[in-house]
Amino acid sequence: MTLGTAYRNWGMPPRVRLILTMAALAGCLLVTATPLSRAQDIPHLQFISALADAIDQTQLTPRERLGLRLFFDASLSEPAGVACASCHDPRRAFTGNNNTMIGVALGSRSDQFGTRDAPTIMYLATTPRFSRSGAVDLDGKRLPVGGHFWDGRADTLEEQATQPFFNAVEMNNANTPALIAKVAKSAYAGAFRAVWGERIFDNAETALGAVAASLAAFERTRVFQPFSSKFDHVMRGQAKFSEQEQRGLNLFTLRQKGNCAQCHTVDTASGNPQKSLFTDFSYRALGLPRSQRIPRNADPSFVDLGLCERVPVALNGQGKAAGSTATSAAVVRPVAQDPATCGLFKTPTLRNITVTAPYMHNGVFDDLRDAVTFYATRDTDPARWFPAGKKFNDLPARYHSNVDVDNPPYQRRPNQPPQLSNEEIDDIVAFLYTLTDGYAPPGSTRAVPSTMVTPAQSPNPKPPSTASSPASRGEY
Repeated sequence: MTLGTAYRNWGMPPRVRLILTMAALAGCLLVTATPLSRAQDIPHLQFISALADAIDQTQLTPRERLGLRLFFDASLSEPAGVACASCHDPRRAFTGNNNTMIGVALGSRSDQFGTRDAPTIMYLATTPRFSRSGAVDLDGKRLPVGGHFWDGRADTLEEQATQPFFNAVEMNNANTPALIAKVAKSAYAGAFRAVWGERIFDNAETALGAVAASLAAFERTRVFQPFSSKFDHVMRGQAKFSEQEQRGLNLFTLRQKGNCAQCHTVDTASGNPQKSLFTDFSYRALGLPRSQRIPRNADPSFVDLGLCERVPVALNGQGKAAGSTATSAAVVRPVAQDPATCGLFKTPTLRNITVTAPYMHNGVFDDLRDAVTFYATRDTDPARWFPAGKKFNDLPARYHSNVDVDNPPYQRRPNQPPQLSNEEIDDIVAFLYTLTDGYAPPGSTRAVPSTMVTPAQSPNPKPPSTASSPASRGEY
């Protein structure tokens, strides 16, 4: 059955028409949708299954294909209904927050919300292991670098892959045996045994390792790192930037202008797209506005301090297998280890940034242009972003000195002109659109979407007036 046939059989109303377009580029799925489409108008489990079916599996190994099945299996949460793909939707470059509109994800229970935006997991395989002094800033200062999640607590894709299964505000499985029992009863249990051995389910911890390895294998495929954007085609000499896009790239890299490339690194001289990951994997304190949309933030005493509260996966309450008990690092508040790293979060890649809203670790910005404008005007016009113009209101005053106020464009002061004009901000945004995968060069006969992949919108779950979620640092 084709996806189009499946959608017709599910009775989608004509006004909510969803057009799925396969992109054969490097096996990566890209989907365009009409603005009125509603993902939840289709039975959720069927919808998740349809997304999985739309990925070209012909080039996947049995282990990678097994990882795909696990990734899209919405029966692996407690209660059932949430898959990895619920928060990492391929229509949105593997982001999505389980279709909320509040900047953070809804868990498997309707009253449970996280505290961090679900980042894209595209190009995640390029991430190095965490190091506290792995990067050198322009001023010679060594910075923490690497690791997965916003706080870098997982060193490998395998460590990262299993964590959401056991987080109470995500997939909420009580322990490893509970999760593995679901996998053992799944429709692909036979394929699991074929890959990992007939007796793989005899030991839950061993089976969890196989789950992690399968998911990681899938996330290392070219589905997740296709390097198929317009930028990539330009680097290969297969396309040209428009005048505005070229201006945007120039502003992006100039230190006295956007200076974006200081953290979101790019190497245009090499001609090799794989040398332009648009992140140096370092950690920075940006001094973001506090998001009032996050339910947990209703408690003024709650503050997400980021890196200084990092608990490595290998040391957290879930044990070696990252899930052997119900205890979660999301519930156990660790003691700050290094005050100089409080407020620091990992620099994300800007690849596919036009389809991965909301932005920043707390999902405070819905609009890409607003996010770019914040960088340019945070210090010249603080009243635009902070109540009464009092900056850095999502970080205790004792940690304000950790916020970057020296590197351009942050070196400006109130009432000074910003380093970027409105027109220059527009140019940078235009360039950022060239980073979206699935670009079809002029004259190409490939049936792929345009550079802008419009995500389907969905109803906004209404958060409770007072948060019922525990203080959660463990979700992303």
